[in-house]
Amino acid sequence: MTADAPLSGQRIVVTRSRAQARRLSVLLEADGAEVIEVPAIRIVPPDDYGPVDRAIERLAEYRWAVFTSQNAVTEFVDRLRARGGDASLLGRLRIASIGPATAQALLMHGLRPSVAPARFVAEALLEAFGERAQEVRGARMLLPRAAAARAVLPDGLRALGAVVDVVPVYRVEPERVQDPGAWTRLLHGTIDAVTFTSPSTVRHFVELAGAAGSRVLGDAIIACIGPVTAAAAEECGLSVGLIAKVYTIPGLVDALRGRLGRAVTAVDR
Repeated sequence: MTADAPLSGQRIVVTRSRAQARRLSVLLEADGAEVIEVPAIRIVPPDDYGPVDRAIERLAEYRWAVFTSQNAVTEFVDRLRARGGDASLLGRLRIASIGPATAQALLMHGLRPSVAPARFVAEALLEAFGERAQEVRGARMLLPRAAAARAVLPDGLRALGAVVDVVPVYRVEPERVQDPGAWTRLLHGTIDAVTFTSPSTVRHFVELAGAAGSRVLGDAIIACIGPVTAAAAEECGLSVGLIAKVYTIPGLVDALRGRLGRAVTAVDR
């Protein structure tokens, strides 16, 4: 990578799960950043598959399936397959999703969302459903998602008159296994930015850093993918320096480029 790349010389920490960190890292590295991957979370199965298995058995009773993350799509479809079915069983349902990554995960299984708000937060999805009040009232909705996720969406859908079954299809746990080399670079070098892509990455990174947190973060920019993640960071005592305007991985990279990037002139080219 040439020295004139927009993020050349910037050291940026990626806290996504090990399985998902690479996409963000590649985009940052393409802009010249030095990336340190310190996965704060990992995705694990739910404590009990009973609720999701019961939902699969009565899938014909649902009118809507609502997905709020690509992990929810992946884990639910994987469980469908483990039970002898596949994603086509969702084909008769109306699908709602939050965010382009979730929509893309659905499209990979041949499922096209009929509700996908422009803002990638639960509140925007509730607004979209509020404009479809007649379709929501009395409808049974399946909401596969992480255990212990925010209550905003199911509570809001119930307030609109829907019957909502919240089904945990995965859990988010702190990642205890770290690359010693990455951790050494984190502790003994200057960090320009730390990226957070979900409230859980914030909470578990703060837990992971422990007493060394203030030294690790130093003057680094706390960069959040969206307002929900930023709120979690503030709750953990972090001073948020950047919130992506578009709540996606490319949007987060664009925001970092705008804050930290050097202008590339015609002479540079």
